[in-house]
Amino acid sequence: MTHSLQSIRSLYPPVLMRVLSLCALLLALVAVPAAAQELKREDIEKIVREYILENPDIIAEALTELDRREREAADLARVQALTDSADVLFNSTRQVVLGNPEGSVALVEFFDYNCGYCKRAYGDMVKLIEEHPDLKVVLKEFPVLGQGSVEAAQVAVAVNSVAPDKYGDFHEALLLSRGQANNASALAAAKSVGIAEEDLLAAMKTDEAGQTIEEVYSLANRLGLTGTPSYVVGDEVVMGAVGYEQLNEKIKSLKNCEQTTC
Repeated sequence: MTHSLQSIRSLYPPVLMRVLSLCALLLALVAVPAAAQELKREDIEKIVREYILENPDIIAEALTELDRREREAADLARVQALTDSADVLFNSTRQVVLGNPEGSVALVEFFDYNCGYCKRAYGDMVKLIEEHPDLKVVLKEFPVLGQGSVEAAQVAVAVNSVAPDKYGDFHEALLLSRGQANNASALAAAKSVGIAEEDLLAAMKTDEAGQTIEEVYSLANRLGLTGTPSYVVGDEVVMGAVGYEQLNEKIKSLKNCEQTTC
């Protein structure tokens, strides 16, 4: 597939400028004879333009290669971020742990109580915990879907402070409930599992929720997370509700060869 210069310019103006700059540099150093390297800028740009118009496929090829290199650089940066953030990612005092707290394999989930995909992914997490007795599941409150999500996360942090043993039941009750998750629905979910509202309101007067959410926002930013659910398995970041099968394969691979892909 080829693209005209005008179509590429309209679709990818910043990238196109980088490609043109590269072409100009190469042509100036290689294609232009040494004796003529004092050509004016407009002369070089004319040569580049004519070359691109005669060989439009080079733009698509350059964009593909540029995209590959940028993805590769982003992946390397994410792996480095995982290494640098390992302690707060897996051992923060401001997180919830389900499954086996001393498990040899960890699965971290960033979620939002108003995320429909998170609701559907809840069953995957439950099944993974049941099938892997040595699995440690770390939950990170990552409210990205509006004020209601922030309010629900604030109540959830309070639940973890006052009744950590009931957090799992609360989490299921709120995540699987219908309608908007917010302060009112979160308090109702907490009450349904036997947590006193006055205890939660007292806990919510502290800044623990704010610090917890800020910690997760900062961590998510370092890892390049843009939505929920997002997971960390080993040294791999997994975006989206990929389903039980994919997560299970990665967990089994971690056990077998200490990598998510053997």
